Amino acid sequence: MNNDLPPPAIRVALIAGPTASGKSALALAVARRLPATIVNADSAQVYRDLRVLSARPSLAEEAQAPHALFGHIDGAEACSAARWAADARRAIADSAAAGRLPILVGGTGLYLRTLLDGIAPVPEIDPAIRAMVRALPVSAAHAALAVEDPAAAARLAPADTTRVARALEVVRSTGRPLADWQAAKVGGIGGQVRLAPLVLLPPRDWLVARCDRRFETMLETGAIAEVEALRQRGLDPALPVMRAIGVREIAAWLDGEIDRETMVEHARTATRQYAKRQYTWFARQPPSAWPRATAQLNDVEIDELVIMLFNMALTP
Repeated sequence: MNNDLPPPAIRVALIAGPTASGKSALALAVARRLPATIVNADSAQVYRDLRVLSARPSLAEEAQAPHALFGHIDGAEACSAARWAADARRAIADSAAAGRLPILVGGTGLYLRTLLDGIAPVPEIDPAIRAMVRALPVSAAHAALAVEDPAAAARLAPADTTRVARALEVVRSTGRPLADWQAAKVGGIGGQVRLAPLVLLPPRDWLVARCDRRFETMLETGAIAEVEALRQRGLDPALPVMRAIGVREIAAWLDGEIDRETMVEHARTATRQYAKRQYTWFARQPPSAWPRATAQLNDVEIDELVIMLFNMALTP
């Protein structure tokens, strides 16, 4: 008997796509057919404080199947892609050890890419360098980047404050361009699991209508109280939980800065823009071999997709 054989790869299902595309409903439908754990891959749904505004599964839905990484981080913390990926690796291993299929569900492409492809092992940035770079106007930072890392400057939009600052602080702190570090990513599990992926890309008009209806439902089911509770905590406005769609809009309404109609329209517009960005990312970035489902989800479509995922996940 050969005891040196590697362990069999863990089967992992993945349901990805823009907000309001029906990912959670599909994951629950799959979990009704076979033992599974639904693992969150949405950057807003990790926060304990955002059940309503992040459209986290309800308590009744969570009772239908084991869920992991939903609301497990306090809003006073900022969850990075690296932290989530480490948590997801543990959740996947725990699910597999319990004989359950891990189903990754979410629309945060950076999280999924970090988990599957790994992360660049960039050392800690010198705090003094970071402070100096972040204090620069983006035009000055981009001009400096053109000298110190011309390839990055050519690749990045001159007005992209976050990415320009990141590239500049990395080359100044480490002496190596960010692209060098990104070429040596570590920690990805894409080559170690048997992935059954599905990307939901329903018709855009159907998706927009769902986004609009969902925000109204959020207002009716606790979103306002959720924002009031966050405000009472006095958290740093720069934290992700305070910048989530709906939080700023509702806060402005509560402060009397805008009326309710304007608040609703601002939140709907922000949601549509977010969904559009996600839609574009998932249409272009995942491998072409990943199946795309382009129909609007109804009971018949969900049944067909469940069967597809079921067969993909269990194929030897």
